[in-house]
Amino acid sequence: MKRVILSVCTACILAVAPSAKAQFVVTDPANLASGILNSANEIVQTSSTVSNVIKNFNEVKKVYEQGKAYYDKLKAVSNLVKDARKVQQTVLLVGNVSEMYVSNFGKMVNDPNFTPQELTAIGNGYAALLSESTELLKELRQIVTASDLSLNDKERMDVIDRVYKEVKDYHSLVRYYTNKNISVSYLRAKKKNDAKRVLDLYGTANQKYW
Repeated sequence: MKRVILSVCTACILAVAPSAKAQFVVTDPANLASGILNSANEIVQTSSTVSNVIKNFNEVKKVYEQGKAYYDKLKAVSNLVKDARKVQQTVLLVGNVSEMYVSNFGKMVNDPNFTPQELTAIGNGYAALLSESTELLKELRQIVTASDLSLNDKERMDVIDRVYKEVKDYHSLVRYYTNKNISVSYLRAKKKNDAKRVLDLYGTANQKYW
């Protein structure tokens, strides 16, 4: 019997075979997914409404920390069938984009190698990439619904596969964006014979991005 997408929440659909319904006994993955998307959306909104870069980041960090419980709990959900796991991974990628934004931009705010204007631009860049990722999840929510009979099972799974791949690309792009910004700081610090400060801030020689 073909698998059908059954459980829809604000963030995404978690697909399960009819015989697998009983697997959802530990927690509610769809509700956790909703919390992640709501948090990501709020981060994007906060980034666009607060003008001062430090105040901006403090508000973004607050929003992220409030939503992090959903992210951690959804990561712990393991009793999902294959199709549902791909949707879970898609949502977690968006949560991880938020995490990279908050973790690395927080270090950049304390990096003397960036000007306030550059930090504002970098923060806007993170917000734009996160916004694109959340828009893809919104598309998934709109197309893959339990009440939407316009798509067959294959078409629904094609949507899930496409959104997963596109979100994964944005995740890679955010990682690349982070690495490039850190490398700029490293090169500037190197010219001032202050490279150790950057290594201490962003990681050891084995952990560095460049």
